[in-house]
Amino acid sequence: MKPTALPLLDKHLRHIDVLPTEVRRLFHGRGQCFPGLEHISVDWLSGQVLISLFKEPEVGFIDALNVLVAGWLQLPLWQSEVKSVLLHHRSRDNCELQVLWGALSNEQVVQENELTYLLDLGNKQNNGLFLDMRCGRSWVKSHASGKSVLNLFAYTCGFSVAAIAGGAKQVVNLDMAKAALSKGRENHRANNHDLTKVKFLGHELFKSWGKVRKFGPYDLVIIDPPSFQKGSFALTKDYKKILRRLPELLTEQGQVLACVNDPSLNAQFLIDEMAEQAPNMVFVERLDNPPEFADINPEASLKSLLFTQRA
Repeated sequence: MKPTALPLLDKHLRHIDVLPTEVRRLFHGRGQCFPGLEHISVDWLSGQVLISLFKEPEVGFIDALNVLVAGWLQLPLWQSEVKSVLLHHRSRDNCELQVLWGALSNEQVVQENELTYLLDLGNKQNNGLFLDMRCGRSWVKSHASGKSVLNLFAYTCGFSVAAIAGGAKQVVNLDMAKAALSKGRENHRANNHDLTKVKFLGHELFKSWGKVRKFGPYDLVIIDPPSFQKGSFALTKDYKKILRRLPELLTEQGQVLACVNDPSLNAQFLIDEMAEQAPNMVFVERLDNPPEFADINPEASLKSLLFTQRA
């Protein structure tokens, strides 16, 4: 990231005349649409502005960025709406979070699609809600009524919150990170959801098929894995192990929302894997990504693909 590219970021943010009422990405450099700013993003977290660096910048970049921040804070909109400006060094080992201005609120309450989510800000890789998945959560909310849902790699249960809000009769969340599931339980409570409809399984998936089948069959299975999780999941090797289990998990009209967020893999990877491992599943459509996540190469961005059982 070059200091000479920062005027592009300055121009982009100064053109925003209204800040969103809900959580949103304000600047998506990772879409490769802004030369020299490919490793920076800016998110609006309902009062806190989070600037994330995904690569160590060139000398002088941080100083130049601080000058820009000082200028933004003179804008009437920022003076009335912004409570703090944070800089997250995602590429550093400790994921250092700096407060450039204001005071850090470690727990941030945000809204998305009229639902409440609790974010954890600090020296960690992720804050609890992947903003590029907004359209996926919206789709689930709109299509979950009366359904039994299995949410694999549930993390903080964003899909689960959307499903229960949409009228799902049951959601089973599975993730080996029990702390993330605990935050998911808090997310449901923040929305006054009936927790008797929600299950939280803190297990490694490949050792827990019996537990997963116990609560099935499912009308909708959501698969949103990490690209790589040390010791437990490697996407290109392990995704197929999940897909071949789908026949024993799904109802006759069951659907699958399968996701990949690895820029090196395109949508066809999922379509081909599904055809090989679960040939009774038919590809229906790829869900849109939020418009603020525009990417010069759409195949490098989030892929959320919907499949359904063959009639």
